[in-house]
Amino acid sequence: MIEIKKEVGRVQLLLKGESVGKDLFFVLSGGREHIGAVAMGIYDKESCRASSSVISVPGHREDEIALQGARKVSAVTQSTTVFMVGIHVDTITVDEIQTIVKASDKMIDELIEVIR
Repeated sequence: MIEIKKEVGRVQLLLKGESVGKDLFFVLSGGREHIGAVAMGIYDKESCRASSSVISVPGHREDEIALQGARKVSAVTQSTTVFMVGIHVDTITVDEIQTIVKASDKMIDELIEVIR
């Protein structure tokens, strides 16, 4: 099991994950936990490229974080990856959203370094 924590303003983000056979499953959460978006990344060995698809709950905006997390991890691990994101902060500001998105990207990059 992998866990990465980061304090970001009023919220603590937690990225945790584990293997499911040869595949990987990750959850990035913060604030009031929930499921906001789920993405699956797939690595195509023929083209040597990773792609991802996302499903998000209406009104939630975690889709881009989930999409990029699944694609990036699949590209590095050459495996199928599920990446679920649910971050909720009451009365969040635009600046806080931008800060959380940047921190999430850094956490995904840190995760990739741990995996390598």
